Amino acid sequence: MKNFSYIKVIVLHLLIGVFIYGFSALSKVYLLGIFIYFTYDIFKSKPSQKAIRVLVACGYVVGAEVFIRMTGGNFLYEASKYLVILFVLIGIFTTRLTKQPIPYIIYIFLLIPGILVAGFNATEQTSLRTNIAFNLSGPVCLGIVAIFCYKRKISYQSIHKVLLSMAWPLIAMTTYLFLYTPDIRETITGTGSNFAASGGFGPNQVSTVLGLGVFVFTLRFFMLSPNFLLKLLNGLLLLVMSFRGIVTFSRGGVITALIMIAVFIYFYFKKVNVKAKFRISRLVFIFIGLGLSVWLISSIQTSGLIENRYTNRDALGREKEDVTTGRSNLISFEVEEFLNNPILGVGVGEIKELREEKEGIQAASHNEMSRILSEHGLFGVAAFLILLFVPLFFRFNNKSNVFFYSFYLFWFLTINHSAMRIAAPAFIYGLCLLDIQFSKPKKIKRPVKLI
Repeated sequence: MKNFSYIKVIVLHLLIGVFIYGFSALSKVYLLGIFIYFTYDIFKSKPSQKAIRVLVACGYVVGAEVFIRMTGGNFLYEASKYLVILFVLIGIFTTRLTKQPIPYIIYIFLLIPGILVAGFNATEQTSLRTNIAFNLSGPVCLGIVAIFCYKRKISYQSIHKVLLSMAWPLIAMTTYLFLYTPDIRETITGTGSNFAASGGFGPNQVSTVLGLGVFVFTLRFFMLSPNFLLKLLNGLLLLVMSFRGIVTFSRGGVITALIMIAVFIYFYFKKVNVKAKFRISRLVFIFIGLGLSVWLISSIQTSGLIENRYTNRDALGREKEDVTTGRSNLISFEVEEFLNNPILGVGVGEIKELREEKEGIQAASHNEMSRILSEHGLFGVAAFLILLFVPLFFRFNNKSNVFFYSFYLFWFLTINHSAMRIAAPAFIYGLCLLDIQFSKPKKIKRPVKLI
């Protein structure tokens, strides 16, 4: 019965992908449906279930965000982040916070001086509201999610529900991508990021969320596939998402997913008993075989150009000088502006305008670390140190979250190649702070024998 329900939800999301490809206007209906369904679901849930319903709702929005953007479903560009913030605020005001999340309250306050500086530096050409919304929606989303999740107790089964909620809309997006570019060979023009293979949208963002989907279905392949049918289904979903992620030619999301998976398998292997270790070892060999198959198919479909991309070579096989594709220069500029304005920074959203003014370049570094330094100064340094170290201190005292390092590395690696343009790193960071509870077998009370 559970298998049938699982298959039904997969089929539903396959159909969502097909219908939105056929009628793009349905993307807005899809977003409205997500808002109405999950708002109702949160409010009607029992108090004991409200927190998990909030996290499931946020997880689904995070998984759907890039798909809705690429199909023109957003009423506002940052709508998904606003929706995550809304759901989490409902959770904060309707559930008890288990611990006082003081570090993350301080973190949010540390972002305020950058807004004031941006206001003072604003010119007639500056859209202050747009700059603040675009550059602070991600960091604020992270802070609010972290406040809600900080040391919150949820069950081991519940964390899997949250992760699966992220993966469902990625099935719809993957379906859409296959319909949008059924033949990858027709889209290959070189070794640069492939917009055509990414649904006409940003390859970096598409690759990032597909990598997240690959991670989720890897977890299910190893942990939640008790029979052959589920192993086959999860393995197939894993294969198709991996393929579509690779052929975006955007390396960040794929490499991040591989690191997450390697770290998960390492800690999972350490945690289980000897019998489970043998089972995991067998699955690892199957998993490696699947991975090599996907890479071979990708290589054939791209006429070997994907190998050039991952070895930092151009279409003719010549090695490129800059592995960062120009981003190192952009980061250097941001660090230099931090040194020029070390106390308050240049203000929220101002670094892009300064770069255009001084160097004539209209580009973003997509690196949250250098951006927060340049735009917020020492306040940004303090804010980033909170983000960096608070989860590690929490982990030092609480090792219940077997996915902790995978989540933490996803956040850290993603903000270094894709900044916080999507809600995924903010939400996944919050999951690092959960206190996962494993149910213990109930003790059977034996009757006392009377002598």
